[in-house]
Amino acid sequence: MRKVIKSLCVGLTAGSVAMTPLGLNWNGLRNNGLPAIELTSGSAYAAAAPRLIRDAEIENTIRAWASPVFEAAGLNAADVDIYLVNDSSINAFVAGGMNLFIHTGLLMRSKTPNQVIGVIAHETGHISGGHLARFQDKIKDASLTAILAMILGAGAAVAGAGGAGIAVMGGGMGLAQNSILAFSRTQEASADQAGMRYLEETGQSARGMADFFHILSGQELLNSSQQDPYVRTHPLTRDRIEAVDAQVGKSKFADAPDKPEFIEMHKRMLAKLSGFILSPPTTLSRFKEDDKSVAARYARAVAYYRLPDMAKALPLIDQLIAEEPNNAYFYELKGQMLFENGRGNEALAPYQKSVDLMPNEATLRVGLAQAMIERNDPALNKEAINNLRRATQREPLNAFAWSQLAIAYGRDDQLGMSALSSAEAALARGNKREARLQGARAEKLLPRGSPGWIRLQDIQSAARRSDDG
Repeated sequence: MRKVIKSLCVGLTAGSVAMTPLGLNWNGLRNNGLPAIELTSGSAYAAAAPRLIRDAEIENTIRAWASPVFEAAGLNAADVDIYLVNDSSINAFVAGGMNLFIHTGLLMRSKTPNQVIGVIAHETGHISGGHLARFQDKIKDASLTAILAMILGAGAAVAGAGGAGIAVMGGGMGLAQNSILAFSRTQEASADQAGMRYLEETGQSARGMADFFHILSGQELLNSSQQDPYVRTHPLTRDRIEAVDAQVGKSKFADAPDKPEFIEMHKRMLAKLSGFILSPPTTLSRFKEDDKSVAARYARAVAYYRLPDMAKALPLIDQLIAEEPNNAYFYELKGQMLFENGRGNEALAPYQKSVDLMPNEATLRVGLAQAMIERNDPALNKEAINNLRRATQREPLNAFAWSQLAIAYGRDDQLGMSALSSAEAALARGNKREARLQGARAEKLLPRGSPGWIRLQDIQSAARRSDDG
């Protein structure tokens, strides 16, 4: 994560989303390539407004748990985009097509991977059941930026940010969720049944789903302002709970244990979330010094880095690297620690190692490229450009990556490509006016008929379309 967050996002108010740094080491959104800003240490230990956060490790964890469920539902797992919402309330929802949103509050409240998988199975039931049809009709011509804005109840809330580390996108929730995402009790029961079927087909217990419902079981009697959002948008009834309990009772997989690797992934996820979202003192009290597990040391490394106490943070991350020398996420965190503490030259090696280990993770490349750019060394420009080009190929809507590429091209005296990249960044943010302005600048600089010039025609065409599609 970066200590200084450079946001390139369309805003809640006057054109820019306020992005409060928090302090997670997380990577980029997959598939659709939406950019986000990293959680960083900053002055505040928590952000008041809900935000989308990004972390390759946690997203890959969720995807590992979810992919078998998606496939059991007949979905192409790669087509389902996963978003993490930095909000302490318990919630998860699907919207805008095959987009799954999970609150960090739900993740941090979970006791087992199976509980999270149960929620994912239920939400997958909504996708496969076509329960989002009416919402889909409303937004079928909208850009993904506009869809997220509608879901999060903010302007156009897509943020750009640095490569490594947790990323955050601003946005208020509530209103849009309550009015758009609410399901009927019939749809809820249908999603339950479908979810339990997917769990059965993948040899997993539905006990986690039942556990989750029991956690929320008393909330329907509360005033709506006191309920977790999940209850407001997913009506929970005694009949539904009893139906899930009955299925657990007769399933041959009722007591199927979580895979050991899933359990370890869950521990590390909770440690990382705690380290970056909770205050460092709270994290250090939860993960005490005498706990020598990988997860506990991981949490403490993040907490010490956020204080900041690098004399304690770096030895911890170095221990973890020594024990798991092929763990890209540990190298990424070390790179971020060094980068954000003014040791950018030292940060290059661990960032490069993280990319070497996971070359297809776009935001790892963006993190490395940003560290290269910050060195202001002309010899590094070409490498930075190469990393950013590969990142934007995988994440074509990553506004921050495009903006960094514009800087790198500019420093390499490729002014036409710099302007083109600025146009791409503006378009990814939903700022069509800026995309047109940068496009006009690029058109004067790029050779007619060149690949960049041809791509520019597409950008200008997209920027000329009305906001309604």
